[in-house]
Amino acid sequence: MATTKTKSRRTLTNTLVPMKGLAAKVAMIEKPQIRADLPQFKAGDTVKVHVRIKEGDKERVQIYEGVVIARSNTAGSRSFVVRKISHGVGVERIFLETSQRIAKLEVVQEGRVRRAKLYYLRKLEGKAAKIEQEVETQAQAAASAAAKASKK
Repeated sequence: MATTKTKSRRTLTNTLVPMKGLAAKVAMIEKPQIRADLPQFKAGDTVKVHVRIKEGDKERVQIYEGVVIARSNTAGSRSFVVRKISHGVGVERIFLETSQRIAKLEVVQEGRVRRAKLYYLRKLEGKAAKIEQEVETQAQAAASAAAKASKK
């Protein structure tokens, strides 16, 4: 009877790590790319994305503000779609969460939606395209204030 060996691979720190299929390989590659500095947000939230733009040899930051209409949460290739109305024309832009082009992300307003993908907003105009705002009750405000106080 032949013995089976599991393949091993040396990592950057020269330690042997057993590989267990393709999923383990992908996890090792994608883990360092996940950014922890981005806030929690979901579809329906209005966000300001600070994007680094390179023009010649100079670099500047441009703010792109709009509604998140979709998120794709596939490990290291996470992305989200932001839609805004610019001069009466709907403009959508896809951002990779792992991209270094995103300098900062701010959640301006939390929206209250019941779907994960808001592609139906593409057909709507004016007030019909407005998303209901997430309203914080007094009990929720007191609980969040107590949680912040306990962290300090």
